Amino acid sequence: MKLAEIGKKISELRKEMNLTQGELADGICTQALVSLIEKGELDPNATILYQISKKLGVDVNYFFAISSTPRLDYITEVERQLRDLRILLRYEDMMEIVETEEKNPLFYQDPSKLQYLYWHKSIYSMEVEKDYEQATSLLEKAFTLVPKSKRAYTEQELEMLLTQGVFEETIENYEEAIFYYKKVESIVTETNRMLTDPTIKSRYFYNLARVYTHLGKLEESIDLLTSGIEWGVECGELYIMAEFHYQVSYNFELQNNYEKALEYLMYSIQLFELNPDYPYKEFLSEKKSTYLQIVKKLDYTGNQKNSNG
Repeated sequence: MKLAEIGKKISELRKEMNLTQGELADGICTQALVSLIEKGELDPNATILYQISKKLGVDVNYFFAISSTPRLDYITEVERQLRDLRILLRYEDMMEIVETEEKNPLFYQDPSKLQYLYWHKSIYSMEVEKDYEQATSLLEKAFTLVPKSKRAYTEQELEMLLTQGVFEETIENYEEAIFYYKKVESIVTETNRMLTDPTIKSRYFYNLARVYTHLGKLEESIDLLTSGIEWGVECGELYIMAEFHYQVSYNFELQNNYEKALEYLMYSIQLFELNPDYPYKEFLSEKKSTYLQIVKKLDYTGNQKNSNG
C-alpha cells in the first residue's frame, strides 16, 4: 500500500469527524499506533484497517482505491488472521472477520476465496452453534463453489476434508471420520504429492490417532502419533506437536502407565508454553497434579512392597 497516502486519508477522515487520535484508537489499538499509521510509518493489519474504516464510516475497500500494492496482500493477511484465530479457538472473533469479508468483492468475486470463508463458517456452526447439519451443509457448499471436474484437490480442500472428519468424530461417527482422514492420506500418498503446507499431513496423523483412541486402539494411536512427531521433526514444523505429545500421554493414561503419561504430558506443556495464548493452561495443570499424585502414590506403594519383601 501507499502508506503515506492511506495514513493521510485516515487523518483527514478522523479530523472531519472531529475525533482525536486517542478516540479513533479506542477499542482498536493504541493512540501511538494510530499516530504511526497516519504518518505512513506503519502498515495496519487487516483487522485494524477494518475497525478504523468502520469507525470512520467508510468501507474498508475505500483505502484500496488509493493503494498501489496488490490486493492479494490484504487477502493473505485476512486468511492468516482467520487461521490464527481458528487455532486459538477464538471462534467469535473469527466469525466477525468472516461476516465482514463476505461483503468484500475481493472474496465474493473469487470462488476459492469465498470457499475459504464458507469453510470457516462451517467450523463456527459446529464449534459454537453445535449444529452438525448446518456445518456439514456449509462445508458441502464450500466444495461446490469451485468446480471439481478434471482437477486435483487443492490443499485448502484437503483441509476441508479433515474438517469434515472432525465433524463426524464430534458426533461419534468414528467410521465416517476414518473415511475422511484416510481419503486425505490416499490423495497425498497415491499421487506422491509434495505439500506446500506440511501441517496437513500432521493433522492427518493427529486426527486419525485421536479416533483410534476413542475406539480403544491405543497402540495404533501411539504409533500414528509417533509418526506424526517424526514428521514434524523432519519438516521442522512445530504445529500441533504439543497436541501430539498430549495425546500420547492420554493413551498411556488409559493404559494406566502414569509414569509415561506424565513424561509426555510434561513435553506437551513445554511445547504449549511456546505460545503464551494457548487455551489449555488450567486443564493441563490439573492433569499434571493428578499424574504426580498417582506416580508418587505408586512409588510409595512399590517402596513399601520392597521393604516388606
